[in-house]
Amino acid sequence: MKDLLTMSITPQRKTELIRKFAREEGDTGSPEVQVAILTERITNLTEHFKTNAKDNHSRRGLLKMVASRRKLLDYVKRKDEERYRNLISELGIRR
Repeated sequence: MKDLLTMSITPQRKTELIRKFAREEGDTGSPEVQVAILTERITNLTEHFKTNAKDNHSRRGLLKMVASRRKLLDYVKRKDEERYRNLISELGIRR
């Protein structure tokens, strides 16, 4: 049961991420917020795989999240390259 909690993102952490990456007050759906939440979930799942290497069902979900994050990052880069650079440097994503 404890392992299940670490795979997911806590509501408090999600609120922190939304507050930090929101472009304006009440913003929960901007690409920056979505990328930040996906990055947190990807990090948690990556930790999960260190102890559960054969969990292929979760691995598929991880690959879908990575692809989704990539699409969002490509969108941000296409719209505003400076926003893109700030986002990947703040989140520590290598590209």
